[in-house]
Amino acid sequence: MYKEKVARLLSLCLCLGILFIVDLLVGSVYISFSDIWGAISGSKSNEIVNRILFDIRFPKAVTAGLAGAALSVSGLKMQTLFRNPLAGPSVLGITAGASLGVASVMLLMGGVLGNVSVAALGMSMSWVIVIAGVLGAMAVMSVILLVSTKVNDNIALLVIGIMMGNLTIAFVSIWQYFSAPEQIQDYLMWTFGSVGGVTSFQLWVLAFNVLVGLVFSFLLAKPLNMFLLGERYAQSMGLEIGKSRIGIILVSSLLAGTITGFCGPIGFVGVAVPHLARVWMKTSDHKLLIPSCVLIGVSIMLLCDVISQLPGTNATLPINAVTALIGSPIVIWVILKSKNLKRSI
Repeated sequence: MYKEKVARLLSLCLCLGILFIVDLLVGSVYISFSDIWGAISGSKSNEIVNRILFDIRFPKAVTAGLAGAALSVSGLKMQTLFRNPLAGPSVLGITAGASLGVASVMLLMGGVLGNVSVAALGMSMSWVIVIAGVLGAMAVMSVILLVSTKVNDNIALLVIGIMMGNLTIAFVSIWQYFSAPEQIQDYLMWTFGSVGGVTSFQLWVLAFNVLVGLVFSFLLAKPLNMFLLGERYAQSMGLEIGKSRIGIILVSSLLAGTITGFCGPIGFVGVAVPHLARVWMKTSDHKLLIPSCVLIGVSIMLLCDVISQLPGTNATLPINAVTALIGSPIVIWVILKSKNLKRSI
């Protein structure tokens, strides 16, 4: 049994490696595998290839991988905590909170006055948008954490999170109604999602946040396994429910909020990948599900990035549209296949 699990994880690693290389190969400019190998090994120097590879395609592929890993693990924890098979990173309004933060920048500071203010701070607009997105997610997260200390029922907390998300979306909609058309257009472009707008320095910040979130997620594997058997059982085993719930929400918020701030709202990955991981690994043990979610999430996002490039053309699809096209059928398939969806968690 142990060898089988290891073999399944290794097969996911192989799939990830292949998709990563394919993602580097695909783009508006043709680059052969030998050119990529020459650039990486240093045996074949070509300034144009190096710039395209290391300044554009490699950061984009790494960003896609980090987004897939973060959203998938965040979705897995939300589904376990709330015992809801359709829960995802946006279930607590975290994504909506990040959207509110970004909207406050694009719709309030998108004009000439706002650009002057941003320049006065010595910051680029992209950094302001990222910071606003993370702060928006943290603001909603803080409210949820405060509520979680007063509410002991996970279902009630789930409903409150959904209502928080609806409230923030309502604020954004009202804001859009009173905003100029060009400001609305910029915000709508952000909502499509993108993994190609992260600079090299921003990538380090993104990678640090995601890696910290993933490390803490692994540390939460044991409490998550206890939650599978019910809160009463977990409590009888000595688990502090309140602190564990806060820890899970905090780490999920860090992962989902960071990705939303840097890449925009990317849907369906966090909902679909945990189900794929359970089906592939044939287990509910989070010590195996978390690494498998990371590997499958990275692979799915790399595949979505390849598809979004529309190989053979110069056009690029919004990444959010591609994740929906792939994620929605997966969720429908899982629901149809499972006789009792709730028991699959």
